[in-house]
Amino acid sequence: MVIRRALTAIRNPAQLVLAAFVALILTGTALLSLPFAYDDGSAPDFIDSLFWATSASTVTGLGTIDVSSFSLFGELVLLGLIQLGGFGIMTIGSVFALVASRRIGLRQRMLAQAEIGAVDIGELRALIGAIAKITIGVELSIAAILFVHLAFEDDTSIGRAAYSGLFHGVSAFNNAGISLYSDSLTQFASDPFVVFPITAAFIIGGFGFPVLVEFGRRVKPRRWSLHTRITVAATAVLLFAGPFLVLVLEWTNEGTLGPMSVWDKLQAAWFQGVTPRTAGFNTIDIGAMHDETLNIMTGLMFIGAGPASTSGGIKVTTFAVIGYAMWSEVRGDSDITVFRRRLPVGISRQAMTIALLSLTIVFTTAVILDTISPFTFTQTSFEAASAFGTVGLSTGITNSLPVFGQVLLVIVMLAGRIGPTTFVMALALRNRQRAYRYPEERPIIG
Repeated sequence: MVIRRALTAIRNPAQLVLAAFVALILTGTALLSLPFAYDDGSAPDFIDSLFWATSASTVTGLGTIDVSSFSLFGELVLLGLIQLGGFGIMTIGSVFALVASRRIGLRQRMLAQAEIGAVDIGELRALIGAIAKITIGVELSIAAILFVHLAFEDDTSIGRAAYSGLFHGVSAFNNAGISLYSDSLTQFASDPFVVFPITAAFIIGGFGFPVLVEFGRRVKPRRWSLHTRITVAATAVLLFAGPFLVLVLEWTNEGTLGPMSVWDKLQAAWFQGVTPRTAGFNTIDIGAMHDETLNIMTGLMFIGAGPASTSGGIKVTTFAVIGYAMWSEVRGDSDITVFRRRLPVGISRQAMTIALLSLTIVFTTAVILDTISPFTFTQTSFEAASAFGTVGLSTGITNSLPVFGQVLLVIVMLAGRIGPTTFVMALALRNRQRAYRYPEERPIIG
């Protein structure tokens, strides 16, 4: 009752989104603090429970201890946190209200809108229903494919294959990157029946629910909205650029692609080139990669995937809008034009604000980690971008960071999950609107 009153007292939907995620993380921390959440039954460290609860709730995938340390109960807690965090607990609440009463109030619509990024609040009821169908459909489809492969071709028991298929299907679609295997998916680096279903799941999840819903409504690309066109175009470019750069830079690296056959190199490069944008699984040793590759992957993690998706980062539309704004400025165009559509005047300012704010968070985190730990700036910037982008890839330094560094990553993961703009809005004491404007004057730029 006290918690309900406290949440009701919060007027800003952004604050409620933040409060709800904090509540989910604290609940997960309490469950993961139980001794029987671990195989050996020992009392875990609080920071480990907090870190893993945050990592699962924000669908990141970073961890301070090996996932094999968890018991079946602990794994199920992680699975529940992944599903709730990925789907959005505000959206989950709205779906429950919709099913129970067949009606949904304006306040609940606003809260769910703040979480999933819906554009038209009047269509939220249909959108939430579509989200539920898409989530369950994709997760069960991937789970079925993995189950059949593991049970009949990988000599895994029926029960274990079903459980592993479901866990990895949920983790992949929600872009969590959490695997039941200690080496993530390294043992499946040359297995196309694992590599391609998993990548398909997190690419679909990375498009964002508004785009997926529009795919179902409008099959022909010429009828797509500008948002969908930009998201698809930017995603296509990054899906090509990421694997290509990984393939070229790691081709002769004996610690990664070097010993593999040509086909296995192509397959591993594809997987590792697309996973930094959103997921967090790995099929090759991240710590053995060249610094150049790590820097490329840091950039991909910073960009992320589509808005209103299960990924973090600044989002591909933000990246694309900044690119189009730069191109328009170089050409001397007064308007920013994309696919024969003129963008609103303030959209480039909004995109730049998000990008600079996100860059500040990642850079500051990387500098702090570099200062308090013995690791290189390449490693700490990779870790910071992975946490902010809710990716979950690591060069292997997470469990070796000081406690302060791990707590810092917890905050960054939370900020990355709800988005930098929402995070700042939630922390703002009040909204401020001036009733006046100052005189205009232009400084010299460049």
